[in-house]
Amino acid sequence: MKIYKKEKRQRYLDEHSISHLFSFPVEEFIQVHEYGRGEWIIQEGMRPDFLFYVIEGRAKIYVTHQNGKVSLINFIHANDFIGEMELVNEVYYTKGIQASTKTVCFALPFRHYRTRMLEDATFLRELTKFLSIKATYMAGKYSQSLAFPLENRLADFILQTADEGVYKEKHVTVCDFLGVSYRHLLHVLAQFCEKGYLKKEGRHYRIEQHCPLVKLAEKLTNFSHQ
Repeated sequence: MKIYKKEKRQRYLDEHSISHLFSFPVEEFIQVHEYGRGEWIIQEGMRPDFLFYVIEGRAKIYVTHQNGKVSLINFIHANDFIGEMELVNEVYYTKGIQASTKTVCFALPFRHYRTRMLEDATFLRELTKFLSIKATYMAGKYSQSLAFPLENRLADFILQTADEGVYKEKHVTVCDFLGVSYRHLLHVLAQFCEKGYLKKEGRHYRIEQHCPLVKLAEKLTNFSHQ
């Protein structure tokens, strides 16, 4: 993890201002953090010291079950919060948040901002909007698995997790997240390769044709907006 300083920090504060999310000034103690692919933004079970606001990049949320199985449960994108549940809940089991690409976040220290954020109507209104959208997405995930074939859902998953045009996710993780068999997943990946959408490179896949995947994934987006 890198922490931007001086001019680089200020450039991000100027170019990606979040002052509209608060009714009080927040720039004084904000940090700007950069995480590389695979780095943990929050370790599972470890309460964070910051509320994060994602500026660029993508991350994944993991949870470990009582039987030791680790599951991918959601994605995080630009303009999403991380650590909001830890902000509003004194007792909360923290999920693991791992960067899936280079990810840059504003980090607001709880020790400086917690009380003011929890008393700020402007911020709480924005946080409520975010939590509402997040809950709607999670509710729609199950209905998508029933309404759409794997081709659409896998295309969307590939686009969300690919880093610089390369898809590297473990098959077992994908099967668990999408609710499909290992054999079915390999079959659809082979189809994507035959059609020229992907090219297999060792254990990874390079996106060769971006537009067909986007068209497949867009059907999910259109469905969720209905």
